[in-house]
Amino acid sequence: MNINQVEIVGLDNLVDKKHTYRAMKNLLDFDKIVKSAKVIESEIGAIGYTSARLIMCLILQFIEDLSDREFERFIGDSIGAKWFCNFGISEKTPDYTTICKFRNRIGCKRMQEIFEEVKHQLKEKGYMTDLFHFVDSTALISKLQMWEERDKAIQDGYEKLNNEVIEKYASDKDMRIGSKGKNKFWFGYKKTVSTGMKEGFIDKVAVTKANVTDADAAKGVLPKEGAVVADKGYIAIINYLIALGLHPMIILKQNMKNKNKDLDRYISGLRSPYEGTFSKQNNRTRYKGIAKNQAAEFLHATAFNIKRLLVIENQKKSMAF
Repeated sequence: MNINQVEIVGLDNLVDKKHTYRAMKNLLDFDKIVKSAKVIESEIGAIGYTSARLIMCLILQFIEDLSDREFERFIGDSIGAKWFCNFGISEKTPDYTTICKFRNRIGCKRMQEIFEEVKHQLKEKGYMTDLFHFVDSTALISKLQMWEERDKAIQDGYEKLNNEVIEKYASDKDMRIGSKGKNKFWFGYKKTVSTGMKEGFIDKVAVTKANVTDADAAKGVLPKEGAVVADKGYIAIINYLIALGLHPMIILKQNMKNKNKDLDRYISGLRSPYEGTFSKQNNRTRYKGIAKNQAAEFLHATAFNIKRLLVIENQKKSMAF
């Protein structure tokens, strides 16, 4: 007589004790992170999942840098992802439209609250006590193709598609043409970040239209105290920083009277380890409008800080041996 034995295994038993997602949950209080968004269940309507699980989905989506469709497949296939987002092994996980609708419903302000709560926990652990802040900007390039808009503008009598007329033709009304130097141009936005120079965590992030100058964009990410370390694109706000009680450590142009090459080399040396803040992030926008892209950048910054925390903790462990 054959007896079929059924072994009941919980999802927790299937996730390795050394799994990266476990390390994340051991280092941060995700219950507090979820609660910081203050989402009322009635606000998300008939989506069919609790806000707590969907917020965990958004955080994981940006940690893994996946599109909505990619994340739908990922969480459906990954045991670790289901565990992290508090789904059962056989439970139906959200599709891409659910993720998209939820992200749009909770909005930019709540994404910022999530970002701020992670920062708060890092500060409590002593990681964000920075007096030096690295400030820099990068392009956020729209996926929209603008050839038809350019042709229509020329057809209507304009010499070319530029920032004076782009709002009239672009489907994304917030998008602008940005430039870096004389030869690099892009359609989209500009992202400006302030990074603490003690451990390399992102302290502030702001999205502006692409044609806003680096100096003006930086005003949205300045620290409350300490030094601001930046390149020559921020010379225009030196006096502004001084008026705020901040210490400018900004590389000067060659023709400036106070140019000190030794000091500039020192500043460049300070900057170099943090210039990689942007290097591992996708600079192609997935969304239209400043608000949606700002919300996305809060989540990108949240994901960056969580992964940075893992790197630091792993370095500590390796040094202990």
